[in-house]
Amino acid sequence: MGLTATTVGGYLRDLPADRRVAMARVCSMIRRSARGVRDSMRYGLAFYELHGPLFALESTDKDMTLFVAEPEVMEQHKSSLQNYIPERCAIRFTDLNRIPLDSLEKIVRDSVAARRERLKVGSAPTQKELLALWKITEEEAKAPPPIVVIPMGRDETETEEPAPEVQVPEEPKEPVEILRAPTFKDPAMTASSRPKKQTAETEETKAEKPKRKTAARKKTAAKTAEGSETVKKTTAKKTTASKKTAKTSGSAGTAAKKSSSVKKKTTARNASEK
Repeated sequence: MGLTATTVGGYLRDLPADRRVAMARVCSMIRRSARGVRDSMRYGLAFYELHGPLFALESTDKDMTLFVAEPEVMEQHKSSLQNYIPERCAIRFTDLNRIPLDSLEKIVRDSVAARRERLKVGSAPTQKELLALWKITEEEAKAPPPIVVIPMGRDETETEEPAPEVQVPEEPKEPVEILRAPTFKDPAMTASSRPKKQTAETEETKAEKPKRKTAARKKTAAKTAEGSETVKKTTAKKTTASKKTAKTSGSAGTAAKKSSSVKKKTTARNASEK
């Protein structure tokens, strides 16, 4: 039995796989059929209570046992049950693969109804009375005491090693020079931490930049104007030279025509004189 478990879920987890599945089916059926029951672990058994213990489940190495707290209900259904133990008001299941869940569900429902009727006219049996009915002694089902680990003391002959001394640095007698922050030449320094003088120079430089740009633009415009005038003058000179050349060629042609006409006249005179 899982005597060390404190909850039904823990009790089921400690069981082997085959018994865990079979017992989980019975536990689920009880919770589904008996509304209002409360499960707990006592004496190594899974208890289901309704104003006192009503059912108890026990798992052993070879079988599983269901204890019922209402003997009259068990007498009504004993004909449909196998391995019924009347002196303990219990049912033993040796074949975990063939559990009659339908018959057990009827027993559970009738037991809940019988318990409610019992409460109307009297009181439910106590836990001590049910343990006597199920023939479970408190000493046999009692959970073992928890294992307490007591730390052993050191051997008397053992000598304790002294703790290492921690050297604390002495305070300096002379004042220590505090290092200054890096100057503005440091590239990591931000602009906000630079001296005011440098900031003033920067502002003056920013004010001079537009003036410099304007002067540069004027110089560029003057150079462009000078270049255009030079091009105009060069073009005018070339035009004048071409005109002079044309006049010279024209006068040369006229002189050639005159000389050819003079030669013709001279030739004609000579011919007439002959």
